Amino acid sequence: MNAVEIEEAISALAEQPFDASEFPFAFLQAFGAKETTLRRLRSGETNKSDLGGVLQTSNIHIAVAPEGAVTQTLGKLKASPATTRAKAKFVLATDGREFQAEDLNTGEVVVCDYTDFPDHFGVFLPLAGISTVKQIRESAFDIKATGRLNRLYIELLKDNPEWSSAARRHDMNHFMARLIFSFFAEDTDIFLKDDLFTATIEKMSDKDSSNTHEVISEIFRAMNTKREDRASAGIARWAIDFPYVNGGLFSGGTEVPRFSKIARSYLLHVGKLDWKKINPDIFGSMIQAVADDEERGALGMHYTSVPNILKVLNPLFLDDLREQLEEAGDNSRKLLNLRNRMARIRVFDPACGSGNFLVIAYKEMRAIEAEINNRRSEADRRSDIPLTNFRGIELRDFPAEIARLALIIAEYQCDVLYRGQKEALADFLPLDSLNWITCGNALRLDWLSICPPTGMEVKLRADDLFHASLDQPQIDFENEGGETYICGNPPYKGSKWQNDEQKADIANAWAKFPHLAKTTDFVSGWIAKYIDFARGVPDAVAAFVTTNSVCQGQQASEIWPSVFQQGIEIRFAHTPFKWSNLASHNAGVTVIIVGLGCQSSKIKRLFGDSNLVRQCSVIGPYLVPDRAEVVQKASKPIGPQSTMLFGNMPRDGGHLFLTVDEARELRKQEIASGYVKRFVGSEELINGKLRYCLWIENAEADNAKQSHIINEKLARVRENRLSSPAGSTREFAKLPHRFVQIAGRSKTTAIVVPRVSSENRDYLPVDFLTSDYIIGDRNFALYDAPLWNMALIASRLHWVWIGTVCVRMRTDFSYSNTLGWNTFPVPLLTEKNKVDLAHAAENILIARELHFPKTIADLYDPGSMPENLREAHGQNDELTERIYFGRLSKNDTERLEKLFDLYNKMSKR
Repeated sequence: MNAVEIEEAISALAEQPFDASEFPFAFLQAFGAKETTLRRLRSGETNKSDLGGVLQTSNIHIAVAPEGAVTQTLGKLKASPATTRAKAKFVLATDGREFQAEDLNTGEVVVCDYTDFPDHFGVFLPLAGISTVKQIRESAFDIKATGRLNRLYIELLKDNPEWSSAARRHDMNHFMARLIFSFFAEDTDIFLKDDLFTATIEKMSDKDSSNTHEVISEIFRAMNTKREDRASAGIARWAIDFPYVNGGLFSGGTEVPRFSKIARSYLLHVGKLDWKKINPDIFGSMIQAVADDEERGALGMHYTSVPNILKVLNPLFLDDLREQLEEAGDNSRKLLNLRNRMARIRVFDPACGSGNFLVIAYKEMRAIEAEINNRRSEADRRSDIPLTNFRGIELRDFPAEIARLALIIAEYQCDVLYRGQKEALADFLPLDSLNWITCGNALRLDWLSICPPTGMEVKLRADDLFHASLDQPQIDFENEGGETYICGNPPYKGSKWQNDEQKADIANAWAKFPHLAKTTDFVSGWIAKYIDFARGVPDAVAAFVTTNSVCQGQQASEIWPSVFQQGIEIRFAHTPFKWSNLASHNAGVTVIIVGLGCQSSKIKRLFGDSNLVRQCSVIGPYLVPDRAEVVQKASKPIGPQSTMLFGNMPRDGGHLFLTVDEARELRKQEIASGYVKRFVGSEELINGKLRYCLWIENAEADNAKQSHIINEKLARVRENRLSSPAGSTREFAKLPHRFVQIAGRSKTTAIVVPRVSSENRDYLPVDFLTSDYIIGDRNFALYDAPLWNMALIASRLHWVWIGTVCVRMRTDFSYSNTLGWNTFPVPLLTEKNKVDLAHAAENILIARELHFPKTIADLYDPGSMPENLREAHGQNDELTERIYFGRLSKNDTERLEKLFDLYNKMSKR
């Protein structure tokens, strides 16, 4: 269940008559408890409550209290030994009138009327396995409103299927935007009368819903007609009380989809929510999912946390504004200068979605301005920060509409907060008809035409929010001499996953560097567009959330030299972190933040975990402080280390592999036993999985086929290869007994490294195997190499190097022989060095062997790594670093800096 579904279930429970015996089970069911779980709790099989309640182990202890005894009952639940034994996260007591609960981990308490407990559902989301953030607990309304609007949306499309077509989808989304504004306006005194919109529909439309669409259409027509024109326009008398809204929100057609009785009921239910609680920086991204078929399955999960957005906006410009405010103190002149500066700042998001970044930027700037006004004794002053200075580009029309609507709502809420309700209302209507959110393709549009340099006009792309027009008026920015800050979270897709249209878009963006368009992530197109923009506006600074891969591996070595050549530098950056949603699986993508500006002598800032900041003179392609080197692929090692090759690729449809039983049976056959080998892919190496394969040399093929089992398997291999679309694979149908790609085979031993492994281990997984093993293509191998090579791979030095210069799969290491091993700087080693390193590798292998049959995954779990193994690695680290640098390094940062120094010297030989 997602958060919206949980909120709906909890709300439904609160609306039903209270049933003391059923409440605990209904509460758990609302949070996704399965029927089998509930059945076992009801029977007492898993219910360990010692107070006659319901206790679900590791989750919650619930008790229904006698009337008026909720507080005492909650105290008993907390003190209960059963609560402690079961490691319950929550205790909850209610008598059907009062509701009390406590999070036993955080101490957070909920005390409310029973009917209001759904407003606190966010507190209990861990019961559903959802890892929440603070903001969702403060925004239960946004979840509730999104769910209700989604139900209405689906019901309307059911009754009006033509409105779901591509031709009418825009009209449907426009209609939803109008509804949202109307619900907000009637609850915030914008319509002057409480519930004017909802009450009018309830009163004027028939209960059978036959004319509901006509009533709503007339209300919309009234809000698009000036009062002095309403008589001549024939506006119904019952719609006269609605104000003239303007702003393009109600212009154009006023057709409304037809309503069923159910849809009318949903509409009235949505209208009766308290829309004063809307939070535009959250609501926009969630309501966007209502109109998106692909995203609706994760409804309520597409919320970008404010702290993550501020990781972009704070170092981009907000920190500087706050520092200037602090420096100004109560100096009236300095405060005025800051206010004037802020009034001219433009914030531009060329991938704005539903406007999250723009809304947060606006609200943060309004908070700073309010403090300025307070210090200058001008608290009621109208804001000098125009909404038209917060510009965006969005490919899809509905998010673009919601972005503008979110900014309008944010402006009104800020006016109420900082100036008061009366002043806010006086300035709100009619809305300004200027359109400052552009619906279009950001990689095709000229950003200078949308967010121009100082003193230039901007040509609008539409005369209102919803309808394109050939007659495009022009407006001036109210920010002569202002600054431009570009920000956003563009789409991520890797080069392999881009469709033809996206490939053409990124080729257009990188037109001056066509080689980059073929291999870089889609998000890099926004970096390219910023470079073009900076030519016209050199003072503009940008900060984008990007995939971490643009600062890793081959992309780092291709993108950033081209960027730096254009006079652009990385002003600040944030090292990799999870940019996650609220879904229970919480599968957030790993990202970095890159702040860009024209080259300058300004101090650069590198942000890491726990908001640690390092100041430096330059930030390089790998987000390493004070290092600008680029690591290029090398076809052979730059040092004395041995050659590393791929493992072997079968391309056999799985038919060269054997089950354990098949391997056992073949080993009993004298003619076949020599062809059965242990196979080691990355899964087998790391997790100890037992797997076998056939390995047959060309000269032995005829002999091997004398085994009935082998002959049948080779026939299947032949059929599989013949059906392959790849010509090279079809060719190998003639040789079904062998792997298609054989990179190497050890005569004696092999040092094996998986191509992909977890970053959570302190050391890379590596093993030393005999010739009895066949190395699969999910690994790299050093065939018959001296053991001292393993000591290097197993060192912390190598872990740091691979984690920096190679690509990552999310945060996992993706090892590369040409980019990671061949470039790894290894100094000239004496024979004693090699003997010592080989001995260190032996000690690591011996330490592992003492814990047989534990796997590499078991042994290198950071929380349970055996002490003797950790000590063996520590000795290996000390040895390698003394060979490299003469002493043990203080930390990974120092290791990396020294490695880059050595690489710089060795790569120039």
